Amino acid sequence: MNPSLLPSLAWFARIAHHRSFTRAADEMGVSRAALSQNLKALEKELGTRLLYRTTRDMSLTEAGQQLLDSLQPALRQIAHALHGLDAGGGAASGLVRINTSRLAARALIEPHLHEFQARHPGVRLELVMADGLSNIIADGCDAGIRLGRSLAENVVAVPVSPVLSMAVAGAPAYFERHGVPSTPAELAGHNCINYRYPSSGALHDWDFQDPAEGRHFTQCVSGNLTTNDCASMTNMALQGLGLIQIGDLSIRQHLLDRRLVRVLTDWNHTQAGFHLYTPAREHMPPALRALLDFLVEKRDTIAVL
Repeated sequence: MNPSLLPSLAWFARIAHHRSFTRAADEMGVSRAALSQNLKALEKELGTRLLYRTTRDMSLTEAGQQLLDSLQPALRQIAHALHGLDAGGGAASGLVRINTSRLAARALIEPHLHEFQARHPGVRLELVMADGLSNIIADGCDAGIRLGRSLAENVVAVPVSPVLSMAVAGAPAYFERHGVPSTPAELAGHNCINYRYPSSGALHDWDFQDPAEGRHFTQCVSGNLTTNDCASMTNMALQGLGLIQIGDLSIRQHLLDRRLVRVLTDWNHTQAGFHLYTPAREHMPPALRALLDFLVEKRDTIAVL
């Protein structure tokens, strides 16, 4: 086998996993165009089509599905082998201080702490909660976790969550009383719970993407409730008090339990997910490497709803 095909095969597996060039590109930190050209080159090299693509949808060909089924076990074995490597030649140990938003901590770290500590009992973890951007060096932290769109270009960042989708959601009881909006324009007739950014004091304008044109746009909403806390906003929605727009990751369990229901999914806007970032990749402490590898491993187990 030509070894130069290995990166292309790995990229194909990520595209097939997401069924989306955009989401795969965001996850890997490359452009959508680069992924598309890479896949075309792979299909030419293999002499077969791997994906059917339209402007709105994507599906695997029979050959593409066969290739993916063969690749996945091999890629899992490679990931397992890499995970077992330790930069220091022994068990990871020591203190890791992570500056993280509350949402990232609650969704990505806290649910898996028991498993992480069982694997790495020598690692001590300190979570420094801060929803605004922070100078991790000045704060004495080893790394930070923030949304990809907010990161500076000079940091080393690795995605630790899927691409995020801005979910418009409400409780079933709310929709029974007020009906279900079918377009963003119809939100004018609904009670929308506003979120005020703690840092700037500005209200969040809701994000949408036109399903016909693919154009991103924002829309002001109104309602009788405003908060600067995502957990508070979610609790208001759970009580049937109004609609919210929030990253799907933060309400994942409520969506699974059907305590909240998504609407306007055709107008869904996506953005780069959470990244763990550090000032430099060189000489990463084994304890931090262990946490990074663990979060990357868990990333693909998080379903996007």
